[in-house]
Amino acid sequence: MQQPQKNIQDTTPGAGLTQILSRFIPYWPLFVLLMIACLGCAKLYLRYTIPVYESTATILIKDESKGMDNSEVLASLNIFGSKKIVENEIEVIRSRTVMKNVVKNLALYSPAFVDGKINSVSAYISSPVKIFLKFPDSLLETGKIYFTYNNFAKQVIIDNQPYVLNQWIDSKWGVIKFVPNKRYLETDEKKPLFFIFTDVKKIANGLIAGLDVSPASKLSSIINLKLYDDVPQRGEDILNDVIAVYNAVSIDEKNKSSANALSFVTTRLKSVVLELDSAEIAIQRFKANKNIVDIGEQGKLYMQSVTSNDQKLTGIDVQLSVLEQIEKYVLAKDNASGIVPSTAGLSDGLLSSLLEKLNSFEIQYEKLRTTTGENNAVLQSLRDQIQKIKPSIIENIRSQRDNLVASKSNLTNNSEGYKTMLRDIPQKERELIEISRSQAIKNNLYSFLLQKKEEAALSYASTVSDSRLVDRAESGVAPVSPKKNLIYGIAVLLALSLPVGYVTLKDLFVKKILFRSEIGELLNFPVVGEIVNNTSKNNLVIGDGDRTFIAEQFRQIRSSLSYLGIGPGKKKVLITSSISGEGKSFIAANLALSLALTEKKVVLLELDLRKPSLAKIFNNMNILGISDYLKGKVSKEQIINRTHENEHLFIISSGNEISNPSEILLNGKLEELLKYLEQHYDYIIMESGPINAVTDPLIISSLCDATLFVIRYNYTSREQLTILKDHLKVRELKNAAVIFNGVNSLGFSKYGAVYGYTDKKKKEKK
Repeated sequence: MQQPQKNIQDTTPGAGLTQILSRFIPYWPLFVLLMIACLGCAKLYLRYTIPVYESTATILIKDESKGMDNSEVLASLNIFGSKKIVENEIEVIRSRTVMKNVVKNLALYSPAFVDGKINSVSAYISSPVKIFLKFPDSLLETGKIYFTYNNFAKQVIIDNQPYVLNQWIDSKWGVIKFVPNKRYLETDEKKPLFFIFTDVKKIANGLIAGLDVSPASKLSSIINLKLYDDVPQRGEDILNDVIAVYNAVSIDEKNKSSANALSFVTTRLKSVVLELDSAEIAIQRFKANKNIVDIGEQGKLYMQSVTSNDQKLTGIDVQLSVLEQIEKYVLAKDNASGIVPSTAGLSDGLLSSLLEKLNSFEIQYEKLRTTTGENNAVLQSLRDQIQKIKPSIIENIRSQRDNLVASKSNLTNNSEGYKTMLRDIPQKERELIEISRSQAIKNNLYSFLLQKKEEAALSYASTVSDSRLVDRAESGVAPVSPKKNLIYGIAVLLALSLPVGYVTLKDLFVKKILFRSEIGELLNFPVVGEIVNNTSKNNLVIGDGDRTFIAEQFRQIRSSLSYLGIGPGKKKVLITSSISGEGKSFIAANLALSLALTEKKVVLLELDLRKPSLAKIFNNMNILGISDYLKGKVSKEQIINRTHENEHLFIISSGNEISNPSEILLNGKLEELLKYLEQHYDYIIMESGPINAVTDPLIISSLCDATLFVIRYNYTSREQLTILKDHLKVRELKNAAVIFNGVNSLGFSKYGAVYGYTDKKKKEKK
């Protein structure tokens, strides 16, 4: 018959999974115990962990880079409007200034709690009052301050001291006020309440860390605000107040700019009114003194020309004055917002646009500088943009000034021509015209300033926020943490991974052979059987009527010999191992006995000539044996002895000790003995020395029909099998197979003492 293929079970579908499971299934009580413990811990964790809810809100920012703008009506009124950049506004929303105001508005620095046996929970909606400090920035942190509430008297009781509501009261914690909680929901369960004072900065920094502010998309000016809190109502209040404070800061900045501009125009208008009054009084006095009633037609024509020319000169002077003020404004600025000079009268729209952008950048810079550090990337970017736009404004101003100066020179030349015409006009009329010119200039300036004052007043009155609320803060119905399925999943995974890790590490540090699959990885031999560890003192574990588990295992190996080709034509079986102590004598003795139980003549040869132990198992005291035969001292018949255990089993002991076993085995006498035994016996079982220690097994294997290699559980090392593999590269064992001996139970599993049934006679003997 052909030699069986290596590890036939490995090619079976699912064999790899079966091998893996077989390694861990014996430890099933450990898996069950850890599963119960981990699931119990997960349940306790879910029982006492405070759930966290997600609150979200959405606002819309008017971003100049993303197409958002005011309507035309609002744009015309909002002369100081500043378009926003979404990225900058996100930093403003998350700024410490905004968060501190939110903490103060909601009194988050003095949270109330419900006292619990294991952990305390927030009393944001279960506390009847909220605690405010008049000067929260200077509060001192405290421990638990227990209080009760007298609903009938509307008083808060602390250390038997009553405190009324809605009044500032001096206390040891500072100036304090108790305010009814609008979120209060009365419950039947009455538990102790307490509050603590915490530094405003700590609370604000905690909110900043937990607040997620992000744009809805790269092309959108919508901002999503997200906050996680164990009290959903508190999360909603915080987000709503963050939006309210942010809008208030934005409106305040815009009102500040409008108020500064209005104050400047009003002050300037007062001085112009005085100058205009002086000019009108001068005209009135001149007409009264000179008795002037009417001006001639020539004077009218002159007056029209002069007025037109003077208006142009006045316009140029006004524009030059405006350019001068703008130039001073730009050169004197230090990246700070303030009063922006008006560009009225200037025909160049580019200058107005540049000034508007400069003012917008400076306002944003002023706002961010109060909330962020000087080295902030956003602040540095705004500073760079301000420095880049100023040279463009100065260059534009100088270009316009040159054009205006040239125009003024032309108009002045025209005025000189008109002066020539004055020689033909009466002196009185000429003097009147000179006074009227001054009055006209003052009147034009007065009209211009009055218009700008109205524009500033309209802008101040129509100030609106640059953001619009899309969705108010709203919390989810179900908590986002802890996630029940995830926690239980982690518990199950932990309960499975811990035993697996334990078993894997345990096996990793053990260099002995523990699993049948390891044999297949190292040797190209099939495993024909396993033998459990023999715990009895008797080395012969099989006999007539024995139905023990180990006896049945030897019967299975006996049946497997046919798959190795052992039968009537091939009778010789060699049993060896890698090192001494692996149980090859035990296997040889019991395998031979199991064959003899089938009423076949079996002879057992003790070929371990260096350290024999097989004959002792059968109590064979004959000192003559194979070594004596190989040296030619005795005949074949003299060394064959019948055993007492079975009449069909014969044994040939090793004989007297010799000094050169390997050389004796090669003298040809062993071949003659085997031929003789083949003629008279049905099976020839031979036991030799360990193959890694001596070369005897390799010599004998060539004379045999099959070789059984014994590997002992938790005894044979992987290193020994590696050495054997190297030996076999030079000379192979003939028709080799493996017997896995001394297999112990793994984990908590146990091999059964009885295979499945017990012989009645054996029971009666017991």
